[in-house]
Amino acid sequence: MKVIALVGQKGGISKSTTAAHLCRWLMEQGNTVALLDCDAQQSSSIWMSAIASPPTIEVLATTDEILDRVPVVASAHEFTVIDGPAGLSELTRTILLRADLALVPCKPTGVDVRSAADTVRLIEQAQSVRAGAPKAALFLAMAIKGTNLKSESLEVLGGLGVPVLSSVVHQRQAIADAFGQTSTVFDLPGRAAADSAREFEKLFNEAIAL
Repeated sequence: MKVIALVGQKGGISKSTTAAHLCRWLMEQGNTVALLDCDAQQSSSIWMSAIASPPTIEVLATTDEILDRVPVVASAHEFTVIDGPAGLSELTRTILLRADLALVPCKPTGVDVRSAADTVRLIEQAQSVRAGAPKAALFLAMAIKGTNLKSESLEVLGGLGVPVLSSVVHQRQAIADAFGQTSTVFDLPGRAAADSAREFEKLFNEAIAL
């Protein structure tokens, strides 16, 4: 009955990609998994509905649906993954009232790091209402190896008051190709897919340990 939400202020920061891969990875571990897609683009639900043996999938578009459905779905599954909307709307606030763990992906750019600070503020507000819940962590996604921006972003994120996962998911074509092939990097052939799969696995193990 663990509820893990991917949230963030901006679109294009890998929320849906991470949510889809998290669902796939959790199912590979033998867990019952549900995906609740709260993003207007519905990328993760479209993606996961096309794979073999998909998780339970629901699309939730209102705060009332989130408040009502999350406990019901979570009670029937070992893990429930919520793909949050782009932006810090009332939907995001409501998701944080139901999540056990909030994961915030962040691209290593100045704009995205500033956006992460706004997301952290919203998480802290939820934690004050819920006496500490949800637990939360930031992580770098779509990073470029060997760049100063990557190390500088990690340093700035470390000062936001929320744990920063040491695992980093680097930008690779295999991740971009996975949606079009109705698959994930856990299922695709090739070294790039295998490297991405290892990074996702390390990230998810670190997150679940929280």
